[in-house]
Amino acid sequence: MENVNNKSGGKTVVYVIVAVATFLLMAFLVNKMLQVARPAPVGAERAIARAKDNADIRGAGVEALKSWGFVAEPPTARSQGFVRTPIDEAMQATIKGYQNPAAFRTDLAARAVKAYTTPSFE
Repeated sequence: MENVNNKSGGKTVVYVIVAVATFLLMAFLVNKMLQVARPAPVGAERAIARAKDNADIRGAGVEALKSWGFVAEPPTARSQGFVRTPIDEAMQATIKGYQNPAAFRTDLAARAVKAYTTPSFE
């Protein structure tokens, strides 16, 4: 025989609806809480400062490629320092020098030895 008085089926549907509504409400509230309480990305101010510094450094590098100047003295430099030549003039000097490759290599090697030899303390 079939049970005609099935009242528990209606309660189950109500419980399921209430449970789903509770989870949806909880998800909505957690989402809103995250939107309100979310801090700024870590290092946002620093990222802006780094982008500005990067642009400044690149601009200084481009300017250094186009102008004459003295290079900050590295540990291997002599006391008089090194002179920076503009890149266009350096390329033209290299092209001119390689018209006689053997002499250019000999001169370049001699200048490198002179610039990078350590003085002897005798």
